[in-house]
Amino acid sequence: MSTSASEITQMLQAAAAGDAQAGAQAMQLLYADLQRLAHSRIQRSGEITLLDATGLVHESYLRLQAQGQLEFADRGHFLAYAAKVMHNIVIDMVRARQAQRRGGNDWHEVTFNTAIAELPAQRDDEIMRVHEALAELAAMEPRLAHVVEMRYFGGLLESEIALSLGITERTVQRDWQKARLFLSIALQT
Repeated sequence: MSTSASEITQMLQAAAAGDAQAGAQAMQLLYADLQRLAHSRIQRSGEITLLDATGLVHESYLRLQAQGQLEFADRGHFLAYAAKVMHNIVIDMVRARQAQRRGGNDWHEVTFNTAIAELPAQRDDEIMRVHEALAELAAMEPRLAHVVEMRYFGGLLESEIALSLGITERTVQRDWQKARLFLSIALQT
């Protein structure tokens, strides 16, 4: 028996109200979606993370738990937030590796597969440039930054992004094009 989206939404809302059992049930039902997000994230980042998809999901879950009782309107909002958490985990790992590089000798070059964004492969310092450019984009056009996070870092489909943001798929496509152009220009400087 499958669980409907409205039942998952009710579980997420109950979890936000403090029902730990509902939160655990929601996580169990959304685990496959989280695995898909993590797998997509790891495929695009190559050797960027030392985690596998399961490790990234579990680390994301721990960070979600550490945030306390978060409120999600529905499955789409939850997955969008989870994509942002996974993005932050990867950025934190890059920062830790950069710090180690400044103090250690066991650094080796890795690449960041950005085929979706059609940008060249990147090293740690270039990943940080992408992250900073995305932060600049978020300051100017928050919705465009959300689209990038959900699509690129979270691997969500255009339909899922549209539902989560309450916009049309065509708007998501236009936002994606604008964001890619902005990031391309920002990374060339």
